[in-house]
Amino acid sequence: MESLGTMVIIGVAVLVGTVLQRVSGSGVGLVVAPVLSLVIGPAFGVLVTNMTTTVSGFLIMLAVWSRIEWRRYWLVGPLAVVGAIPGAWLVSQLSAAWLSIILGSIVVFALLLTVSLPRLPHWEGRVPGWVAGVIGGFFNTTSGVAAPVMVIYSRVSNWNQQSFAATMQPIFMTMGAASVVTKLALDSVGELDGAGPNLAGLFAGIVAVVLLGIVLGGLAARVVSAGAARTLAMTLAGLGGAGAIIRGILDLTL
Repeated sequence: MESLGTMVIIGVAVLVGTVLQRVSGSGVGLVVAPVLSLVIGPAFGVLVTNMTTTVSGFLIMLAVWSRIEWRRYWLVGPLAVVGAIPGAWLVSQLSAAWLSIILGSIVVFALLLTVSLPRLPHWEGRVPGWVAGVIGGFFNTTSGVAAPVMVIYSRVSNWNQQSFAATMQPIFMTMGAASVVTKLALDSVGELDGAGPNLAGLFAGIVAVVLLGIVLGGLAARVVSAGAARTLAMTLAGLGGAGAIIRGILDLTL
């Protein structure tokens, strides 16, 4: 993980994901998780994605504070912690190959489900928010990708896009923090042994890149629509997810 090339790839993925998230409300997990799983392994890659999501969610939240719907946050956010616990346990039980396959499958399946359901039944109330929180927390911990789950929830609950994009930031922050804490508590990521200083330096680098991405995303939002940014994020995620599946299968068979 210490090579310059690897660090550049991580930085570019985080930057692109942050720009897309600043424009459309999601993008960090979609872009960063599949790329990092291919570069530094699925367990460590998703952990770094969770760290990035925590930072980007917090910093972008400050920029869109006035549009956040806190009632929705308190409906979804706390339940993400519940979903993170079994997710962290599952990560600790699986090999890298199977984690790659599961990560890629979750990404691809969620994206296909999101785009293949043009009309969804209307479902108001607290239950869909609770369900989205638990499933989103589980998916975020195992694969680093919770955005498709939340997009589906926004559609069944007829959630206004502008409010949804803003409120996703504290939700993503909570999901990322819950994933990191539960994984560290359960010692789910074996690659962390002896990596303390490197991890601290990586986190500092992530903060710097996210700040740059927020600035560039604010500029990009003037000329790029949220729909176009979301489409690009999903396309990149689909390619990365397919790559993760292929890598996992090759690791199992070779």
